[in-house]
Amino acid sequence: MSSPLSRSIQIDQHGGPEVMRLVHIAVGEPGPGEVRIAHRAVGLNYIDVYQRSGLYPMNLPVQLGMEASGVIEAVGEGVTHLKVGDRAAYASQPPGAYCERRVLPAKCVCKLPDAISFETGAAMMLKGLTVQYLLKRTLPQGGLQAGDHVLFHAAAGGVGLIACQWAREMGLQLIGTAGSDEKCALAKANGAAHVINYGTEDFLARVKDITGGKGVKVVYDSVGKDTWDKSLDCLSPFGLMASFGNASGAVAPFAPAMLGGKGSIYVTRQTLFSHISSRESTQAMADDLFGVVGSGKVHIEIGQRYALEDVQQAHRDLEARKTTGCTILTL
Repeated sequence: MSSPLSRSIQIDQHGGPEVMRLVHIAVGEPGPGEVRIAHRAVGLNYIDVYQRSGLYPMNLPVQLGMEASGVIEAVGEGVTHLKVGDRAAYASQPPGAYCERRVLPAKCVCKLPDAISFETGAAMMLKGLTVQYLLKRTLPQGGLQAGDHVLFHAAAGGVGLIACQWAREMGLQLIGTAGSDEKCALAKANGAAHVINYGTEDFLARVKDITGGKGVKVVYDSVGKDTWDKSLDCLSPFGLMASFGNASGAVAPFAPAMLGGKGSIYVTRQTLFSHISSRESTQAMADDLFGVVGSGKVHIEIGQRYALEDVQQAHRDLEARKTTGCTILTL
């Protein structure tokens, strides 16, 4: 039996968007613990930029992309939670989602409820599961209770808009930052209790004002270098600085002793793939996400759609911060 072909986006070297090229590859049969999926839509994420640029070095050549949705075409030995014909979605290592079809480990692939479209499924898995582990698993001392203030940077992005809605559903007072008045308005419309345009306002001063000088229990930061120092000063004593990205560049090394002087605060660097390392954890987190999206309490905003062959422009727009909400590639 001949292997089906797939249009795929591959890089042979690290660099700018121009290093991505369209190739045709043969996709074989799934081995033990694997499935083959025919994609219907593919999600775009900032981690794709890190991998393409070399900030997260990859073994080359490599196909990019970390999340997608589609229909299961074949199931390998030992896979029991999926069958041929199932609608499915995933966020998963290794990369390779920028394509028409692929083989990948089944443990992070979940059945997609019928009530959730393929486009929504592709747009929400990596970003929605990220919000799930941040708001439900990456917590300050004593956890988070209704009424608590949290600071969330890049609140108008794909992760941010989901976080605004989910935090509102939890009763949290989310303070969202963004780089323009338009993006701030979008975050506010999606549930942020307060918004700050960090292009025109001092977010540290505003956070202190909003919280009556107390600061926030936790800062969720995917921006990195540009927001790091002031974010630490936004924390209340014993607060948590939760880093989960470096959109503006890597944070400079710092002396741990300075955390004591800022109120014995905590710092953590989180990654989704630590949280979805097991089939059980992945499914539990996905069930939580499917529930909140399926109920309508969280709406997945797809702000941009690009054809697979236009992926270079998609990356340019993402890096230039021209995008809002989630971005998908269509096939």
